[in-house]
Formats: sequence, C-alpha cells, structure tokens
Amino acid sequence: MAWSDDDLMELLRMHTNAWNAHDIDALMALFAEDCVFEASGGSDVTGERYVGKEEVRAAFSAVFDSMPDARWRDGRHNVVSPGYGVSEWTLAGTWSDGSRIEVNGCDFLTVVDGAITLKNSFRKNRPPLQPPAT
Repeated sequence: MAWSDDDLMELLRMHTNAWNAHDIDALMALFAEDCVFEASGGSDVTGERYVGKEEVRAAFSAVFDSMPDARWRDGRHNVVSPGYGVSEWTLAGTWSDGSRIEVNGCDFLTVVDGAITLKNSFRKNRPPLQPPAT
C-alpha cells in the first residue's frame, strides 16, 4: 500500500489525539523503533534529545506525569511534503507546583514507512501562570 498525504494527515491527527488522551501505548504505536524526539527545551541546540523507543517513551511519560491535565488544543495539521508534516497546537496544563502553562507550539514530524522517525518540538517561552487565588 502506498503512503499518501491523506495517510500522513491521519497520522498527524492520531498523534495529537493520543497526546490528549494521555495514551502512551497509542502514542508509541505511531513511532519507529529507532525514533528520535527533540524536545522544546534543553542544553543542546536540538533541545534535549531522546533516541530510541525506550528513551522517547520515558520522555513522553514524564510529560504526562508532570502535567496530568495537559491538553494540546486547537490542533492544526499540515502535510508539507511526502513523509513530512507539521502540527500546531496550544498546550495548556498545570505543573505539580500549581502553576499553569498555556503556550503555542508545533511539532515537525518526519515519517518513514508509516511510522514517526523524528519528532522535533517547539513552543513559545512564556513564564508560568500563577494559580488563581482561592
């Protein structure tokens, strides 16, 4: 079966849906064994870099653990070229200290043979929002 732009668009949607469901198994099913995740932050020019499904899974799980109410809202997906797409979103969630995050961001996803091989993430750098006064 040939890999089409429609297939890639569906994979982009499935990726965002798995994040929003906090479904680590569904999420990791979209990734190749030798996948790479380049996070939004980190000390390297690429951000923190995770290589292989085990490292990537641990990094994604850490996101879910640190922000159990995280949501990637307003997903907008674009096929750029065969095997390459971009998903834009607004991340909103609460950190364990009660501060909140709400920032725009995007993922550049490289797909080979129907599996994500590279997830390169970017998001705005915004100070945490303080929790509402009670």
